[in-house]
Amino acid sequence: MSDCLFCRMVAGDVPATVVHETDRVFAFRDINPQAPTHVLVIPKDHHRNAAALAAADPGLLADIVSAARQVAEQEGLVAGDGIEPGFRIVTNTGPQAGQSVDHVHLHVLGGRDLHWPPG
Repeated sequence: MSDCLFCRMVAGDVPATVVHETDRVFAFRDINPQAPTHVLVIPKDHHRNAAALAAADPGLLADIVSAARQVAEQEGLVAGDGIEPGFRIVTNTGPQAGQSVDHVHLHVLGGRDLHWPPG
């Protein structure tokens, strides 16, 4: 979609600090980080939100979750045993949940204690 910010990032029309990329997935640093590590992981194909992606292509949803884990490991948020130090994966679906860009994205957050519930 030409008017989608994230699609424009994937196309290279809008700059992004890319930390991970495959043929189907694109991950970049959030411009307004909420934790020392805050990376957004998106599918390169446009899907409005997580519910739309799960209905259209569950395999791609699995790919972006797998990429989120790879980003967390690359960023030092996963120890060899998978327990320490930890990270959070968040996705917002719809405006009432706080989704501000209509392109599904996972937030990978870590690098500090993350308390629950947020906000």
